[in-house]
Amino acid sequence: MKSSSANAFSQIRWLQPDGKPLSCLEKLKVLNENLEEIQEMCQEALEDAVLIGCDQAQVREVLESVVKNLKTPFKE
Repeated sequence: MKSSSANAFSQIRWLQPDGKPLSCLEKLKVLNENLEEIQEMCQEALEDAVLIGCDQAQVREVLESVVKNLKTPFKE
């Protein structure tokens, strides 16, 4: 099921490291699908946490921290 944010993700102008826009449609599709999956998982995690009594603001902070602490798997 496509979320309403799928359209928003398709509006993102993905950039290469040199600042040029990424233009390969298949690559753009993969990036947008990945974002949609991530958003769905985060939404489910937030809903679960709130249902079991966690503070919504804290859950959002933890999710932000997870993203901020992602490691780059390749040398830049």
